Amino acid sequence: MRRYRFCPYCGTKLTGIDAAGRPHCESCGFTQYQNSKPCAGALVVREGKVLLAQRRSEPFKGYWYVPGGFLEAGEHPEQGAIREIKEETGLVIRPIHLVGMYIDTYGDDGDYTLNIYYLAEIIGGELRPASDVTTLAWFAPEDLPTDLAFGHEHQALHDWLALMRPPSAL
Repeated sequence: MRRYRFCPYCGTKLTGIDAAGRPHCESCGFTQYQNSKPCAGALVVREGKVLLAQRRSEPFKGYWYVPGGFLEAGEHPEQGAIREIKEETGLVIRPIHLVGMYIDTYGDDGDYTLNIYYLAEIIGGELRPASDVTTLAWFAPEDLPTDLAFGHEHQALHDWLALMRPPSAL
């Protein structure tokens, strides 16, 4: 997580630390909160296979990931997932179920992220990788790649598989 060295409001050097260990401005009272950045994405499924994208750039260039990204200010996670999938894959989706929420970090600075994933169905569009995506591919549960870009994606895919299993008989 990047830490300010100077107060973004009054310009004073940040030398104070509040009770929770956050940088604090002794001059104007500003505190740098280190909140997780919200992200949204979707596990787009077709014929039992999930769509994954391969990263074109750092961090984790060449690794596979669940399509998604950072939310815009005030954007609902469902709308963010729809927007991100359209931008990265060309597909228009409908979120049908919340898969889960996962904490992780992003990039060299270790910014915390809150990643919200939906199970989604395709309702339109044409599959095509965006400029930040090398490849788009469909993976069956038994063929999921292990070289995933972000640690939380292993859990998200595990949770997707659990959703796909028929309920056991009681």
